[in-house]
Parts: sequence; structure tokens; C-alpha cells
Amino acid sequence: MHVKSGLQVLLDEGKQLSGARAGLVTHPAAVLPDLRHSLEALQAAGVQISALFGPEHGYLGFEADATQVTHTVDPRTGIPAYSLYGDHLSPTPEMLDGLDVLLFDMQDVGVRFYTFISTLYHVLKAAGEQGKPIIVLDRPNPLGGVAAEGPLIDRGYESFVGITSLPIQHGMTVGELAGWMNTRLSLKADLQVIPVLGWDRNMLFNDTGLPWAPTSPGIPHLSTVFAYPCTCLIEGTNLSEGRGTALPFEVFGAPWLAGYALAEALNQAELPGVRFRPTHFQPGDSKYRGSVCQGVQLHITDPRQFQSLPCGLVILQKLIESTPQFSFLETSWEGNHPHFDLLVGNSAIRTQLLAGVSLDVITSGWGDNLSAFNKDRTDFLLYE
Repeated sequence: MHVKSGLQVLLDEGKQLSGARAGLVTHPAAVLPDLRHSLEALQAAGVQISALFGPEHGYLGFEADATQVTHTVDPRTGIPAYSLYGDHLSPTPEMLDGLDVLLFDMQDVGVRFYTFISTLYHVLKAAGEQGKPIIVLDRPNPLGGVAAEGPLIDRGYESFVGITSLPIQHGMTVGELAGWMNTRLSLKADLQVIPVLGWDRNMLFNDTGLPWAPTSPGIPHLSTVFAYPCTCLIEGTNLSEGRGTALPFEVFGAPWLAGYALAEALNQAELPGVRFRPTHFQPGDSKYRGSVCQGVQLHITDPRQFQSLPCGLVILQKLIESTPQFSFLETSWEGNHPHFDLLVGNSAIRTQLLAGVSLDVITSGWGDNLSAFNKDRTDFLLYE
């Protein structure tokens, strides 16, 4: 049996929200098994969608990362599509005027710094403040629901790539996160979650039978999702993380990088579930646009064995040891700290890496907070 998303469950139950004027927070990856989009399916079921809302990359899903998105319209229906990654991060009273309910249907990737859950936070907050009921149509966490991994966010390091203190891999679905945020952050939204059917916490996305649609220009393939929590750390450095190529987050490098030597050193580390291959690429956008980069491709051979964050830290350790040109970015477009610090949620890890501190010591530093989070999240888990 295929796993059924919250959208499919809502449609199967025949709850048509009769007479309600709904606003839909969504993106192109919110599809059914036949690849019909959420908007089309809801309209066919008789739901009156009066407004659309889009996250980073826009409602139409093509905008580059960190690019402010303007309001648009759905090209098929002409329904206004408001941007929640531009002048406003939250729906304004004017945007919500005349709506009876909000629907939230987005496929997330299970990683804190992927900004769809920041949009979830802002939508919940607006719903609570403006008295609009909100229904979250849940979808599977493609990385599974068992492992929570990585540091939480230190006070003062909150940003749009870290909206609240979650681990980097939180191991929760969007619906579970909505319940956690609504309660723990006192957002006071009138929240209902339509759960996924047939999903359990041990399932990766390729176990669900559901089709994968690109969630953004930077996450075109399901294979990208498994690499992302590892190699997005490269985004905080002067290397290309592969944006502007066909393999974003699966390749990384720079014109001055010794890719063959780096791949050899990483393979000698014998990290579980992954191999590294030297490669060359030429980004069409972002860092080193138009320049030939020498680099490494990440080949995840076993997603269940692969340890994304330790792998990312080992990559950085090898770069610091072997590459004099390597550096961390000093600023960020998301806040007032170096971008790497906002990604990991503190300045300590960057300092430790530069000082040559061992991987075991670095990872042990977040153990107590991670254990506390794993205990806290149990009250909000919807699946076994």
C-alpha cells in the first residue's frame, strides 16, 4: 500500500470544507501520487481556494535561494499568490482578509535550515494572532522520523535558516513540528493536523511509494535530500556547494581546490554509507558562476548508514588541514553572524574546527541538548 499524504486523506474523507473560503500555503512539490498539484486536487473536490501563499523560491518554485520573491498569480486559475519570502514573512491581515481557514501543504526535507519550517512558524503565528483556523496537511519526513541529529540553536543565533531551537535533523514531520511549535512557542493557533496514513518512523521517502517532485531549485532530486544536511554546511564557506549545476549539494568545489586529493583523503576516512569521487563542474549561477571548479561528488551508497552531520564536519576538517585558500564566510544574508554559525546555530563549532578539535569532542558538545529535545518531542509525535 502506498503511503497517503494528509492531502490524500482529506480528499478521501470527503471533507470539502463546504462554503469555506480557504487560503493555501503551498509549492510545486505538494502533489498526489498521480502528480496532480494540491491546488488542482482541492479545487476538484469543491474546496474554494481564494488565496495562495508561497515560501522561499516562490509559489511557482523557480526563484533562486535567498532571492526576495514578489507576489504573483497562479497561471492556471488567476488566484493571487502572496509571497512569504519578500517584504513579508508572515501573512498580513490584508492577505488573510475574507479567508475562513488556512491550509498548509508543503513537502519538507527534514532539515532545520531548509526554510519551509520557518514559513510554517510565521503562518502559525499569524493564524494565532488573527484568529484564523489552520489545517496542516501532513507529509512524510523524507529522512525518516527516528534520528534527530546535530546541535540546537544558541540564544542570539536565531534566523530564517534557524527559526527556533531545533536540531539540524529534527526527525519530525511538518504536522508534528506544527504541534510542537504551536505549544512550545505559545503561538495559540487553532490548529488541526491531517496525519499521513501508512507511514512509520523507520521509512525513508523511497520506502513510501510516493513520487518525488523538486522542492526547490537546490533540491531537484531525492538523492539531493540525503546529501543536503551534510553539504549545506559548505554554503557557509568560500567553496561552491554546487548551486547552479545539475547536482546541487551533491558536488562541491572551487577553481583552486585539489579535488583528486580531497576525494582520496575523504575515502580514506571510511565514513559509513558514502563514497567520494573527484569531479569538475562549472556553475551557471551562485559562487564561481562560469568558472570551472575542481571538486568532489558525494555518492551516498546507503542512506540508512550515512551520518550526514559527522560527514559534513569531516569534509570541513579535511579542507582546513589541506587547503590554504579555504575560509568560512564572514557574513550572512540571513542575519548578523557568519553564515556557517547560523546554519549550525552557534559559533563554537566553527571555532573548534579551526582549532583542530576532534570530531568526537565536537559532536559530544550537543549531546545533552539533543537528548533533552528527543525527550521533549515525544509529546508531539503522531506516528510509531
